Amino acid sequence: MSQDDLQVEPSVDFGYQRVPLSHKAQRVAEVFHSVAGKYDVMNDLMTLGVHRLWKRYTIWASRVRAGQRVLDLAGGTGDLAAQFARRVGPHGEVVLADINAAMLERGRQRMVNEGWVGNVRYARVNAECLPFPDNYFDCITIAFGLRNVTRKEEALRSMWRVVKPGGQVLVLEFSKPVVPGLKPIYDAYSFSVLPKLGRLIAGDADSYRYLAESIRMHPDQPTLKNMLEVAGFERCDYFNLAGGIVALHRGYKL
Repeated sequence: MSQDDLQVEPSVDFGYQRVPLSHKAQRVAEVFHSVAGKYDVMNDLMTLGVHRLWKRYTIWASRVRAGQRVLDLAGGTGDLAAQFARRVGPHGEVVLADINAAMLERGRQRMVNEGWVGNVRYARVNAECLPFPDNYFDCITIAFGLRNVTRKEEALRSMWRVVKPGGQVLVLEFSKPVVPGLKPIYDAYSFSVLPKLGRLIAGDADSYRYLAESIRMHPDQPTLKNMLEVAGFERCDYFNLAGGIVALHRGYKL
């Protein structure tokens, strides 16, 4: 076999590093396995609790109603799933899904402790190949998870397949600041304060350094909107929150 016949595995970003495509999922899994125990505490500290307002806005924007089916991808510790379970009621269904077993278990424990047992189920899934029937969900959300997916385009196509006609996908994610003067302040916080908080609270500065880097590598608002459109979603738009530090993207399957 000649050297020309050898196939070189493509690389993808892992923060500011480049890693073989097949390695990224495991590297991301290691990050979230490390931070799972302090995930909620760190979210509150990192955002001064504002992440809860971003998630409430996502719930409001979803317009989810009683009896509907919701898939909460990268659902982590269940912030969105708990609110959706309340909205869909006993005749609806919420699937709390995550690729990381430690995060999913934290979410399951929380949901059980809060009494959400009848209309919630749990699934360990890869967003790139969702194991659900076509046209099944009324709404799909993924909050602060898409940037960690290896093949984002595949994940968006998979979401399009399993959402019903007339249904929607909502992507809540860190994005690019649009307010003049905000970016340098945000960068200083992300790369100086955030790793120190990670080391102090979670005992892991490297994972939070990766999280800061992964935000910078994530597509900006117009690029992600275009990716939703390419995946098949229509009437796509986005809403900047906190001056663009976070954005909520929305697309419909018509």
